Amino acid sequence: MKRPLLESLLTGAELKSVELRSALASGLEAPLSSRAMRLAETLARGFGPATVALLHYGSHATSSDARPESAHDFLAIVDDYGSAYRSLAATHGTHYSAFRASTLNRFLAPNVIAVADALATPPLLAKVAVFSLADFQRASSLDALDHFVLGRLFQPVGLAWVRDAASRSIVERCVLQARAASFWWARPYLPNRFDVDTYCRVVLSTSFGAEIRPEHMDRVAALLDAQRTTILPMYAALLAWLAREGGVLEQAKTEAGRVVYADRRPPGGWGRFRSSLYFRRSKLRATLRWVKYIALYENWLDYVLQKVARRSGVAIDLSPRERRWPLIFLWPKAIRFLRSRPQRQD
Repeated sequence: MKRPLLESLLTGAELKSVELRSALASGLEAPLSSRAMRLAETLARGFGPATVALLHYGSHATSSDARPESAHDFLAIVDDYGSAYRSLAATHGTHYSAFRASTLNRFLAPNVIAVADALATPPLLAKVAVFSLADFQRASSLDALDHFVLGRLFQPVGLAWVRDAASRSIVERCVLQARAASFWWARPYLPNRFDVDTYCRVVLSTSFGAEIRPEHMDRVAALLDAQRTTILPMYAALLAWLAREGGVLEQAKTEAGRVVYADRRPPGGWGRFRSSLYFRRSKLRATLRWVKYIALYENWLDYVLQKVARRSGVAIDLSPRERRWPLIFLWPKAIRFLRSRPQRQD
């Protein structure tokens, strides 16, 4: 399928297909837990009038292996970085200046920061990826520079807070176009024949492999099971639309009644090479963002160690010297883990 077909789907203010629009919006209006709602209200107050919308995603949003004490993941979309960080500093207090945070956010968006609700019992923590509206619109489109937003929005997300109807319309369209674009970046990795179950598994595994992660690749199966009721109908509708528009061909039906498809024009060597470059660039940009996490994410070292231990089962013990000067002395252990991490062994 050529890129213009997806662009034709996304022309104008609305998706052309009402049926597809409804399917791709699945989960956006799903009710959130009381803990997620409380954090969303905390974040909206924290970022102040600059807050456009908050999207809740990740393990708490999909009920996939989330521990009660683990952070809730949010995408915060704001009008401008300076106003948002000045408000956050005034309402919550931050260990970094608003100038430093807003300057860093303009390079390799997003910033990822921790915001705590210490008044909650037990205390609640949000891990927040901060985007300006302009940066978010690009990151959720076919012109995305990397996979950060596309790799999250194709999965279930909830619209936790939105400023007004106009903001809702813009953010919803970003989510819909990100989900429609999944076929664009997943095509080179699809088998010759695939049904919606295979499509979802390939999209998850491709996106999962695009980041440096501590988990085994068998987590893809767990994620698919946790998300199945939301994403299978969503992408069944997308594949049906692509079949009607000539992007894919209907081949047969499975015993379960699912339609089997084939790409009408599978990508050749150049298409696969371009896809490889896209994911390599995305992984490089994700790696470079770690420098910003160190500068902005409070207690970043403990967060990384806990996540590695929880997801990979590998506990990394630090000496007093490594904990005091991690950027100098932690590299040997970090390199050994990256070379032997479970994700590389699957």
